[in-house]
Amino acid sequence: MSSMMDVFKVAGSALHAQSARLNTTASNLANADSVVGSDGEPYRAKQVVFAARPMSGSTAVGVEVTEVVESTAPPRLVYDPASPAADEKGYVAMPNVNVVEEMVNMISASRAYQNNAEVMSTARTLMQRTLQIGQNQ
Repeated sequence: MSSMMDVFKVAGSALHAQSARLNTTASNLANADSVVGSDGEPYRAKQVVFAARPMSGSTAVGVEVTEVVESTAPPRLVYDPASPAADEKGYVAMPNVNVVEEMVNMISASRAYQNNAEVMSTARTLMQRTLQIGQNQ
């Protein structure tokens, strides 16, 4: 029974991690065209960093979000001399968010989330069937 509970712990930790990844990706996409962030600078894309984490009281290893880091890539420069945010050469510093990469990241995180939810559902079904077998004897 303990190993079945480990399945729930590991899949649950993965669900939490992928949820953080989805939220971060959504934030990146929402700010992809923001000229100025709350700090007066262009928004910087963020990425979630994962690490393996031993589960307490077992040999199972889950996943945890260790930090959310800002991308060090330079801002995108868009030529728009009419913009009030343009520099002396007519370029506007835009967020360093690559929309295509973020969409791929979102699809990947969504599939990983779905897979872990399916693992939990399958484990639950197996536990229920095991209990039914025990009741029928």
